[in-house]
This record gives sequence, structure tokens and C-alpha cells, in this order.
Amino acid sequence: MEDLPKILESKSKIRFQDCDPLNHLNNSKYLDYLINAREDQLIDHYDLDIFETAKKTGTTWVVGSHQIAYVRPAFVMETVTIDSQLLYFNKKQLLVEIRMWNEHKTELKSIMWSSFIHFNILKGKAHEHNEKYINLFESVVLPVTETNFDERVKSLRLSTVS
Repeated sequence: MEDLPKILESKSKIRFQDCDPLNHLNNSKYLDYLINAREDQLIDHYDLDIFETAKKTGTTWVVGSHQIAYVRPAFVMETVTIDSQLLYFNKKQLLVEIRMWNEHKTELKSIMWSSFIHFNILKGKAHEHNEKYINLFESVVLPVTETNFDERVKSLRLSTVS
């Protein structure tokens, strides 16, 4: 398999309709920005469109859980950089880290760990990844040294303190 990037990155502009009266990105909207960025990054970098895959194969990934930390506010009309990486995988599950930064990645805005379960839509249950996916995951997985979310948040906060 060709050398694929392990950390995927894209930019997004924070929109007015997604902000609270203080012009901060609404807490629930962070999920939308982070997940949308990851979906686009998968298409752009790995040619993996999870919606087309669901139509063709009857399998997709569903959210098992999210853990999110809001570190600094994102503001209306601010351009943010969102990067993501696969931390872990097994036969039926993925653990992905997605981070939102200011445009130049000098200030961390938020971090999220998302667990995704590979799911067979027709059977209505978890489904093992096929060899193609396992090969992809093996080539792009990038674990971190921290073993839990709170440790990871603390580590990233300390590494971005000005």
C-alpha cells in the first residue's frame, strides 16, 4: 500500500448560525465540525466515502462513544484547522482522535476521541472489518503515548501553553 498520511488535516470557517450569543461556537456544533472534517478527510486522503460504502456493501461505521474537551473557544468567522488520526483499531472497532486548532495550529480549541463500530446495516449488528480495511488501518494507525482521554487532554494542553 502506498504511503498514506497518518494525520489528516483540513480547514473550516466557523459560521454565525453555529455560534451562541457570545459569538463562540456552540458546544454541540463542535461535534458537527469535527465529524464533518473527518468524513471529508477520509474521502480526500484515503478515497473512503463511508456513505458510498454503506450503499454498496451494506456496512458502515456508527458512533459508539464520543469524549470531548473544550479547551479554548472557536469564534464566529474564525478559520480553524482540524486534524485527525486513527489511534487504535480491532476487528470491529476504531478509535479516532480529532483536534480543532486555530488556523496556524498554535492554539488548541478542542480534542475529541470517537469510538466507531463497524456495523452491518442489513443484519443490524456489529460486523468485522474486511482485509482491505485492516490493511488500510495497519498502514495509517498512529497511537499516542497517553492511555486515556484525560491524560491526552492534559498532555496536549501542556504542549500548547504559550
